Amino acid sequence: MIFFEYFKSLGWSQGLAQKIDFLIVTIGVILIAFILQKVIRAVLVSIFRKLAAKTASNFDDFLIAEKFPQSLAVVIPITFLFLILPFWLQHFPFLLNPLHLILEILIVVSVLTMVRRTLMALRDSLKITPTYGDKPIDSYIQVLMIALWVIGLIVIFSLITGQDILKILAAMGALSALIILIFKDLILGFIASIQIAVNDLVRIGDWITIEKYGADGDVIEINLSTVKVQNFDKTITSVPTYSFISDAFVNWRGMNNSEGRRIKRAILIKASSIRFVTDEEADQLKSVGLMTDRIAKRQAEIKAFNDSIKADKSLAINGRNLTNMGLFRFYVDAYLNQHPNINQDMMIMCRQLPQTPHGTPIEIYAFSSDKRWKEYEEIMGNVFDHLFAALPYFMLELYEYPSGSDFDKNKLD
Repeated sequence: MIFFEYFKSLGWSQGLAQKIDFLIVTIGVILIAFILQKVIRAVLVSIFRKLAAKTASNFDDFLIAEKFPQSLAVVIPITFLFLILPFWLQHFPFLLNPLHLILEILIVVSVLTMVRRTLMALRDSLKITPTYGDKPIDSYIQVLMIALWVIGLIVIFSLITGQDILKILAAMGALSALIILIFKDLILGFIASIQIAVNDLVRIGDWITIEKYGADGDVIEINLSTVKVQNFDKTITSVPTYSFISDAFVNWRGMNNSEGRRIKRAILIKASSIRFVTDEEADQLKSVGLMTDRIAKRQAEIKAFNDSIKADKSLAINGRNLTNMGLFRFYVDAYLNQHPNINQDMMIMCRQLPQTPHGTPIEIYAFSSDKRWKEYEEIMGNVFDHLFAALPYFMLELYEYPSGSDFDKNKLD
């Protein structure tokens, strides 16, 4: 080597001269490799940034963000070390094979790192596109990365042991049952990810509800093992991906894509307040603008029917009669059909449900025209505030459990 003959000329022993020579050359090689890596990294980063500024694609921007140029810059110094090994270790040939093996392993790891960062950049690029933004891209990237790392580990194991890769794969085939057991969750997650994508069960941005896991919010990430849901209180719930094909869940996407958000709630009427309405009471209710024509039309129908059967109206139960419950249902229907915040192109219905121990339910079924949560709750609150306040005009009472003040009042009476 360069310094070997010089040290021998100074009268040093051959062994000492070789060791000092090797030490100096080693420091020089490491220093050259380090400087080479720094220079190449700076050059590559500069080139990538200039190219990214000129292109419309955001893929190269994400390559820079994932530090792909830095990974690429590592390969050239390692190649330099490969080329210089015979010269570097000419006096220490026993180190040639171990260092050669280390450099081969470093190249495999460097290539895997570059592929990983490329896939991460591809993932981030696809996530911001309208076509793939709501797809479980993370799951597919993770599967590819697992496959690549398995291949990389097999290659590294082959380099270390000197065994043929095909023999290693054959041995892994014999251990397939154990491998399946170890990677069971990943395999199930991969299968679930495919089914989620093919059947379009869940997308990023969907509002979902899973009672089993206490998840109620927007999907922010779908990967191989978990689906992350940001709840409305800003907490994050991680749900196993496989649960979306094994357990029940609610996806509110259909509501978001529709023209309205459903209102489905009942008013509990006290059964003892339901009764027939006298003609005087019916005439009084005609002053309610929404009821004038309806009451007059229904009175005419009832009178014609009662006259046809010659009903004895000395008792109200004979023949047909108006009831305060029926008039209230007519009013609710008319009120909803003229409400500006109720979608008139979708189902509007007021129906009576079966009697319960807690009263007779009158259910309102309609759709608000505004689907936003806060506005939806405001619309629904305003509708029911009005209907609760309208009950006394129809001589109806809202059912509720008696409170302590009710018992005190009864005691005083």
